[in-house]
Amino acid sequence: MKFQEMIISVILVPCLILTTGCFSSNPEDINAFLMPDQAEIAAQNYLLRPPDRIVIHCTSIPELHEQEQAIRPDGKIAFQDIGELKVAGKTPNEVSGILKDRLSKLYKLTGDIPVDVRVAEYRSAAYYVFGEVNFPGAKPFTGRDTVLSAISKSRPTGSSWSERVQIIRPSSDPEERPKIFEVNLNRMLAHGDTSKNVLLQEGDMIYVPPTILAASAEVIEEIVRPVGRAFAPVNITQTGGDGGF
Repeated sequence: MKFQEMIISVILVPCLILTTGCFSSNPEDINAFLMPDQAEIAAQNYLLRPPDRIVIHCTSIPELHEQEQAIRPDGKIAFQDIGELKVAGKTPNEVSGILKDRLSKLYKLTGDIPVDVRVAEYRSAAYYVFGEVNFPGAKPFTGRDTVLSAISKSRPTGSSWSERVQIIRPSSDPEERPKIFEVNLNRMLAHGDTSKNVLLQEGDMIYVPPTILAASAEVIEEIVRPVGRAFAPVNITQTGGDGGF
């Protein structure tokens, strides 16, 4: 690349980011999301699926109390005394009720909540965080995840453009565009503005973009790297033969 082209690229990249960039957010798209107080987000409403892990609390049956089970690919768990149970697609509360009915025929159950099933590990669902964060990638979806909790767990880097974090809800319909809105993380933290701290759904994405300076530096590095390799010193080692100096 010629020097003139390099200069043009360095100038154009920040301009493109400022004007169009990779951002196509729409402030009204936030209406597709729910606030934490607008939905029942208790873990008991989570629908179990393979390969989630559950833990059973039942003090009346010591051998069963605090036992963990991984939901098999067929959606079932198994017990020695009561056999297999289909739990996929059910909430922990529903599984608790099924277990209680089965166990009460064999054991004397005591307590206000004789059988309590809880999620030990969320493994079947995820949301995603990308961009300028220290821990990108898929994150376990619990049903209680918000924008702020998701970003704080991923830890933005020093080159993150925290004022323009993009929250994306993909669409399975190719004719329907994704819902995208923008969050100013700095404002949220500095002023306690949680008006955009929405509740995430399974499959949602968060993109933390680089600052203009960081994006420009990446472009310059991509341009300069081949030049640096071209002018790097080459070490030649002579091997074999009887000749020499």
